Amino acid sequence: MTNWRDQGLNVFREMVPGRLPDHVPNEKITFGTGFASELMEIGIEGIFGRLWSRDGLARRDRSLVTLGILIALGAEQEMESHFQIALQNGLTEDELAEVVYHASGYAGFPAANTAKAVALRALSKDHEL
Repeated sequence: MTNWRDQGLNVFREMVPGRLPDHVPNEKITFGTGFASELMEIGIEGIFGRLWSRDGLARRDRSLVTLGILIALGAEQEMESHFQIALQNGLTEDELAEVVYHASGYAGFPAANTAKAVALRALSKDHEL
């Protein structure tokens, strides 16, 4: 049986290096307490453990799909993280610009313009990955 939490933490560490301490074993990783404290655990298990680990699409392709969805939703905080993840997954800045251009035709100019601003912030942090 697959341990989705361990799988998710491993994928998260690969796609977002430095965000979780490498020297801490998976079973010791916690995401805090208080209001909605289990939300990150749900994301780690369900999104990174189950979805990003599937064989059907390469991570690079999953980044393209994810960014398109996040741009359409206007999910700025998640979008910023996923522009950085997309770089880690092998997309170039030129390809990311094409995602923004393409989104303008389907999600609208305001959504694409917001995505451009978010991408500029994220790309300025690409050395922080």
